[in-house]
Amino acid sequence: MNAAALPAKSPFLQPRVLKWAFYDWASSAFATTVMVVFFPLLFKQYLTLDQSAATSTFWLGITNGVSSFVLAVTAPWLGTLADKSSGHVRLLGWFTAVGVVSTTLLAWVGSWQWAALLFGIASVGLWGGQTFYDSMLVKVAPRERLDSVSSFGYALGYIGGGLLLTVNVLMYSKPQWFGLANPEAAVRLSILSVAVWWTVFALPLLCTRLDPAAATIRAAQAWRDSITELRVTVREVQRYRPVVLFLLAYWMYIDGVNTIMKMAVDYGLALKFPADSLILGILMIQFIGFPATLLFGWLGDRISPLLGIFVAIFVYAAVTFYAVLMTQVSEFYVMAAAIGCVQGPVQCLSRSYYGRLIPVERSGEFFGFYNMMGRAAAVLGPVLMGVTALVTGSTRTSIVSLVVLFAGGALLLWRSSRETARGLATAPA
Repeated sequence: MNAAALPAKSPFLQPRVLKWAFYDWASSAFATTVMVVFFPLLFKQYLTLDQSAATSTFWLGITNGVSSFVLAVTAPWLGTLADKSSGHVRLLGWFTAVGVVSTTLLAWVGSWQWAALLFGIASVGLWGGQTFYDSMLVKVAPRERLDSVSSFGYALGYIGGGLLLTVNVLMYSKPQWFGLANPEAAVRLSILSVAVWWTVFALPLLCTRLDPAAATIRAAQAWRDSITELRVTVREVQRYRPVVLFLLAYWMYIDGVNTIMKMAVDYGLALKFPADSLILGILMIQFIGFPATLLFGWLGDRISPLLGIFVAIFVYAAVTFYAVLMTQVSEFYVMAAAIGCVQGPVQCLSRSYYGRLIPVERSGEFFGFYNMMGRAAAVLGPVLMGVTALVTGSTRTSIVSLVVLFAGGALLLWRSSRETARGLATAPA
């Protein structure tokens, strides 16, 4: 499409687009401050001091795995409920409330059992709401600007999450500057700040009317409809062998990506690295990730998104072996920089490559299945890492177990590309 065919007014300046994009700014604070950094700190340094590092890693992995599994099995029901009731904003509001309330309570929790439960519920609030948030893209963006508006929201998520995390890092490193008694108080206040941040920046979207008046539908009927629609989608996807192979590949390698993101701080703590140094590494990932994503996107347009995905998978596999040998904090920074270069690109290029495999006239239905697989891609990795740590008694051994996911994903991706090269991408297998 040439430039003359695009709207004269930038879609980014439209109120609906800004409100939608700033929800990513709001919710990304939980993913960066709570999920990646401060919940692992709270869990390992203050709530599980009477347990071994391997045992606390096991329970953290189980918590992440169970919450992701709940989301994976309920995703079809949630999507159908939103479509049937025309209540995307309303349902997003309910899930946001679940996430915010659980995060608020997490800041005051005193036992690791309650902390694990509340963290799991808050994660369901975040990622369950993301189902409705993603579906709003077609409601707020001009058809010809879906990609750029989607990227705009993703970019604001990077900036918003990184900005609040920077403030929280200062709170943790210099608690006296903020009138706090000790680092633990800073950890708890940082978690509480996420609840406030999430609420304030989510309100503009949650107060916007994007849907017609909601229709009444019973949850049981929505569940039955979702099962029926899922069966239809599965049958349709199975007709396209390259799509099936790619979805299996994506499920494996993105599970490894998500696991490293969630467990990186826990792993560093198990190696006795200073917590403030680990947080600095996470900040590096945030701010390196934004330009790296843009660069890989540019290269994907000119060469191939498939090449970029393979490069990212290779880097992640190399990182797992590198992590086993780490003994210095400076080496953790090297690992963080490597992850920052590929974390955003592997997600963006996977989505664009998948878009080339599916029939354009049924892109909505096929992308619904893709998103469900993405929700499932955080179940096996944390559990695999946690169980390996418990069985071997070694956190170092646990992280190398993720190589199985990257190797399997790369192999299936290669097979999918071979099938595509034979011209089967748009014909029934």
